[in-house]
Amino acid sequence: MEIIANYGDILLVLAVVFGLFMAWGVGANDVANAMGTSVGSGAITIKQAIIIAVIFEFAGAILAGGEVTATIRKGILDAGNFTDTPHLLVYGMLASLLAAGTWLMIASSLGWPVSTTHSIVGAIVGFGAVGVGVDAVAWGKVGSIAMSWVVSPILAGSLAFMLFRSLQSLIIDTKDPFDNAKKYVPFYMFLVGFVISLVTIFKGLKHVGLSFDLGTSYLLAIIFGLLVASVGTIIIRRIKVDPSENEDFHFTSMERIFSVLMVITAAAMAFAHGSNDVANAIGPLAAVYGVIESGGLIGAKSSLPVWVLLVGGGGIVFGLVTYGHKVIATVGTGITQLTPSRGFAATLAAAATVVIASGTGLPVSTTQVLVGAVLGVGLARGMAALDTRMINKIFLSWLVTLPAGALMSIIFFFMLKGMFGA
Repeated sequence: MEIIANYGDILLVLAVVFGLFMAWGVGANDVANAMGTSVGSGAITIKQAIIIAVIFEFAGAILAGGEVTATIRKGILDAGNFTDTPHLLVYGMLASLLAAGTWLMIASSLGWPVSTTHSIVGAIVGFGAVGVGVDAVAWGKVGSIAMSWVVSPILAGSLAFMLFRSLQSLIIDTKDPFDNAKKYVPFYMFLVGFVISLVTIFKGLKHVGLSFDLGTSYLLAIIFGLLVASVGTIIIRRIKVDPSENEDFHFTSMERIFSVLMVITAAAMAFAHGSNDVANAIGPLAAVYGVIESGGLIGAKSSLPVWVLLVGGGGIVFGLVTYGHKVIATVGTGITQLTPSRGFAATLAAAATVVIASGTGLPVSTTQVLVGAVLGVGLARGMAALDTRMINKIFLSWLVTLPAGALMSIIFFFMLKGMFGA
């Protein structure tokens, strides 16, 4: 308690700085792969991707970021072990932020799309098990999070596979893909609007003091979905067939319609990502704030201040703008060749998976979800469409992430302990 009283302000400043560093890493690595499919398919430029991400990542973090934050903040460690030593929890959370941020910086410089969720969970488990004791870790919770790392890419891949198959049968493999795209794309637009508005209503608006019953929530989501579809339909009607552009690639005109759709799904993915992955940066920060605010009491109910969400949202956006281009290239072009229609199927499937997970409070890996969805689209076209060398490299980087986060976290934990005292 003495350490918290004496160094509380310094520790909180460190938590904000390290939280920003971690959020920057999330932006550089994770947001980049959330936007990778849109840029890789040629639907939008990197500049447009950054503008979309800035707006929707931030909105997702602020509106719907609180639910998953609670899991990261309270779920992985058994807080009861820190009742007499709250300063150890603070050191551990600081070490976790610094370790995960450092690993993300290394991975982003190499263009590896690693999991920010793996990074922070590995870091928290590392300091908890070694710095405090194996009993300090809630292994059951860690097990359920680890299970989601297998389930979520499979779910996203399956959804993407089915979505792309539906596009093939309704639009791509028909006599007139352009006219059929004009006919069916608004239905897919409705789906995007419906999914994203539903999670915002269910989870996000609590933070701003709005809550609706189930029936009203679904009605509002349907209205928003129809609005998105209507605006999309107006834009699509203006797209005309240019016979000369289809000479080299039979589907060029059709793909221009999907480019409109990709802008909407890119926004959806950015929102879903912000709502899920802001927790990786601000969960530990919120835990430090809670301990310091309560004067060292563990388990005291501390609210999640809006400024903490702002730190997360701001850091994420800054990371994407300054360092996101390398991972965008890996996801956008490295795994399989993407067109706007393929990119749409992958992005919508990934966004829906993240939204479901964010709604249940389970911190899934957006990276794994998106790579799973891109693989699903590739498989729908046959194994030959996949770059297996790149996929192996991505899988290897995922395996390294957890131990790397854990090891660095343990080192930083003991350094902080030495600096401030045990």
